[in-house]
Amino acid sequence: MMTKRVAVTGMGIISPSGNDISTFWDNITHGRNGIRKITRFKTGELAASVAGEVRDFNPADYGLEPSFTRKQDLFSIYAAAAAKQAVIQSGLDASEGGNIDPYRFGVYVGSGIGGFPSTFKEIEKMIANGPRWVSPLYVPTMIPNMAAANIAMQHRAYGPCLSLGLACATGTNSIGEAFRAIKHGYADAIISGGTESPLIPMAIAGFANARTLSPSDDPDYASLPFSADREGFVIAEGAGILVLEDMEHAKARGAVIYGEICGYGNTCDAFHMTAPRPDGQTQGEAIRLALHEASFDGEKDELYINAHGTGTRINDVCETKAFKYALGDKLAYKAHISSTKSMTGHALGAAGGFEAIASILALRDGIIPPTINLRNQDPECDLDYTPNTAVKADISIAISDSLGFGGHNACVAFRKVQD
Repeated sequence: MMTKRVAVTGMGIISPSGNDISTFWDNITHGRNGIRKITRFKTGELAASVAGEVRDFNPADYGLEPSFTRKQDLFSIYAAAAAKQAVIQSGLDASEGGNIDPYRFGVYVGSGIGGFPSTFKEIEKMIANGPRWVSPLYVPTMIPNMAAANIAMQHRAYGPCLSLGLACATGTNSIGEAFRAIKHGYADAIISGGTESPLIPMAIAGFANARTLSPSDDPDYASLPFSADREGFVIAEGAGILVLEDMEHAKARGAVIYGEICGYGNTCDAFHMTAPRPDGQTQGEAIRLALHEASFDGEKDELYINAHGTGTRINDVCETKAFKYALGDKLAYKAHISSTKSMTGHALGAAGGFEAIASILALRDGIIPPTINLRNQDPECDLDYTPNTAVKADISIAISDSLGFGGHNACVAFRKVQD
């Protein structure tokens, strides 16, 4: 079967580090921390008091009507805003007389949890006042596929529409599966990525009691990937969305092409509900598969890895082993690696979207964003994790990997566009 090359023609983001691409990238490359004290609710007895909150967000700035936002959970609203940015940047138009057949235009946008705030609010109402007070919009608001459904409605995307729920690997898997669908001819363009709005007391309590959240109340000493001082991840929210498009289709309409997605790997640890496989081999295999499909050449390519890098005690060591498994020691020590979660926190299903965007922009500009606050690197995490300050590098390939609860592993690879 003849396969197609796949271009990135649009990007959009709502994040703790900025609500548009230029602001996000400026903050990330300058090492500005987007993690703050939680302001949305009182943390009181909760074991964590900092988070990656989205700030200064106005849905109207993205053309979202009050009649839409009143009826939707934040995860859908964030996704719609990020998708609007990405589609505008792409220049795609599925309206009558537009430049893409709506039946060849799809949406692959997932969420690890879905409408967590809506669920929490409606349960409170039911306990306080009884079942008659539960909103009739509760179910269609909270189900995880509603972000993808709303995006499809807003952009007249009648083609394939999938909503994956693969915990913290959701965004990366969604992008990878969209890549495969276009590569093998099932669509001409797909809006893809992840979205999440988990900032409620119930989520903080659940993750904290599972001993995965950082207990630090200092925003600059909470998300510490690859540091010997790390104690857990910092929860975050937002949406990261790409428009992927058949390369020939994009070129034929004169689109600006920001990069080429050229590899995808997908494996499962089949090991534990929450803990990653300790030897890093299944995680490393997803990375190896993505690099192989991208025709990575260790002698010629300069590689950037946007690591999953959550700052949990086990994850960072396993991920370091995974890089060594996938690359071998020589190339692993040569690679540029960083965790942008040190600045954004961990946005669960949206994280892969954030980090795919950071990878594409790193390729475009030749800048490796830093892992901030990395002043006491764990000896077991002994690779080049770009501590504290961004560096310039003439990278030719960038990958982003994600590891989710349940052992879900995903990795996507990008290159600069080469004719």
